[in-house]
Amino acid sequence: MKKQKNKLAGLQRRKAIAGYIFIAPFIIGFLVFMVKPFIQSLYMSFCNVEVGAGSFNPVWAGLENYNRAFRIDPEFVRLLTEEISRMVIDSLAIMVFSFFVALILNQKFKGRALVRAIFFLPVILSSGVILGLETENSLISTMQVAIEENTSGVSITAAVEEILRTAGVGVRAFEKVFEIIDNIYNIAISSGIQIIIFLSGLQTISTSMYEAADIEGCTKWESLWKITFPMISSMFLVNWVYTIIDFCMRSDNEVIEKITKVMVQQINYGFSSAMTWIYFLIVIAFVGISSLIISKGVYYYD
Repeated sequence: MKKQKNKLAGLQRRKAIAGYIFIAPFIIGFLVFMVKPFIQSLYMSFCNVEVGAGSFNPVWAGLENYNRAFRIDPEFVRLLTEEISRMVIDSLAIMVFSFFVALILNQKFKGRALVRAIFFLPVILSSGVILGLETENSLISTMQVAIEENTSGVSITAAVEEILRTAGVGVRAFEKVFEIIDNIYNIAISSGIQIIIFLSGLQTISTSMYEAADIEGCTKWESLWKITFPMISSMFLVNWVYTIIDFCMRSDNEVIEKITKVMVQQINYGFSSAMTWIYFLIVIAFVGISSLIISKGVYYYD
């Protein structure tokens, strides 16, 4: 018994060492390249930075930049509220979409490898080069205009939405649903990594568990809730954190655009740093609280 415990302890120790080795490059890179700019950015958020010929002269201003962000600037609070709400809705949609796509891709069917490769394309398409080609390509722009002209602006989702709006049936809820439907392209583009993580988790579930459930008379729906969800619950936590961080780094984030505009065009490093830290702290708080809630339902197994 003692030997078995020592073997388990040794295995856990080797796993821990392997984990530290994998994250060592990130830790070293963060300490070498990120800590100093991190501290400088925090200090500049409390200063009015005077930019000279090749020099920065931070003048301490206390909470002036933070007060300006919350009380004076006409856009920041509104953009912050809109982006946080959009982050929550889009993140939930991405989680649901990627999970059910992973369930489909985990089934056995002909051409499964090809279909998996196709669903991994969002990871490739989400690269900066492809997005740049997509947004700046004149051919794609011309095709989009032609499609809009030929369809005369008719949209099935818009028509159904108008009917429900006229009937007064759950207007706000349906507006969010149709917003997600209209945004399905962006959701699919952002779901590549999440699909792979969910798929890797699904493949670790032993088929004997499903066979035992079938013998006991469990339906597919019961197996989903009693076996699949608990066994890959840790993947939900990983994907949730990844999805939120990925959203906050997207190029179409209006808060980031606002911060970049103030920093580059207005050359106001103090105010832009303050807005950055506000956004950063709100996102970190949201990640921490939501992760704490999700972690209470996570099932860990050996």
